[in-house]
Amino acid sequence: MISVIITAYKEDKTIGRAIESFLKQKVSEEMEILVACPDEKTKKVILSYSEKYPNVKHVQDPGEGKPTALNICFKIAKGDKIIMSDGDVYVSENSINALLRELNKDKVGAVTGRPVSINSRKTMFGYFSHLLTDIGAHDTRLKYVNKGRFIVVSGYLFAMKKLFDTIPKNALSDDAVMSHMIHEKGYKISYAPEAKVFVKFPDNFKDWIKQKKRSAGGFNQLKEFFPKQKRMRSFWEEVKEGWYKPFTYPKNLRELFWTKLLYFLRLYLWFVIYWDLSVKKKSFKEIWVRVESTK
Repeated sequence: MISVIITAYKEDKTIGRAIESFLKQKVSEEMEILVACPDEKTKKVILSYSEKYPNVKHVQDPGEGKPTALNICFKIAKGDKIIMSDGDVYVSENSINALLRELNKDKVGAVTGRPVSINSRKTMFGYFSHLLTDIGAHDTRLKYVNKGRFIVVSGYLFAMKKLFDTIPKNALSDDAVMSHMIHEKGYKISYAPEAKVFVKFPDNFKDWIKQKKRSAGGFNQLKEFFPKQKRMRSFWEEVKEGWYKPFTYPKNLRELFWTKLLYFLRLYLWFVIYWDLSVKKKSFKEIWVRVESTK
């Protein structure tokens, strides 16, 4: 059996599209869709789908953060294969089958899908989203998988075998934490680029910093949970692996200028992460903040 887990918070405008994109999947196995949320507006939309589709079930989220919601879902999920996604994204046709083809291999513990930006490339932050998902995430995952190296799944869409039912409640980057937990158990993580998940990224500087701080800061936090494991993402990994690649992406002078600016913004981002986590010792609740422009 397959258990799809979708987490949402104040996403009543997008959760329907997310659920429908999974309902449209043609799979041979029985599938349940567990949707966790703490707010009433989103819950109302979920329940409207539950009335029509018995395999769609609302899971009450106490509002203590995404890791807590996931832990609740893990314990009630009936499937031996788990597919994870978010309430503000939607997946491509046949994405589940693409994930399962890789997941059914013996040594594979998880398979990540491919995030695709739906932002306009004509705006600066839209351009950043395309560059970072194409050059930063997609190309890096292809390269690492081809070399047999460890990769981290994308929380927007991934599948895993049911290998655990609890993750740390204070995890800033739950997808990275689960990737390392799977790796520690001796399993490989694979990539199914044809399993696309469509994502709206931040469209302003304030939200961009919020999201990137939460994401990159989560990778920085991994050394607390997995001190012996090498991280896929860090300031020095970014410098070593990707300092030149972004310059292959621009199609015009405006995009070239934005690419140069991105270097300074990433440098500022890593400084903010170091300051907030290592110097000010900010808590999970202070860093895990909602990013409005992605909804």
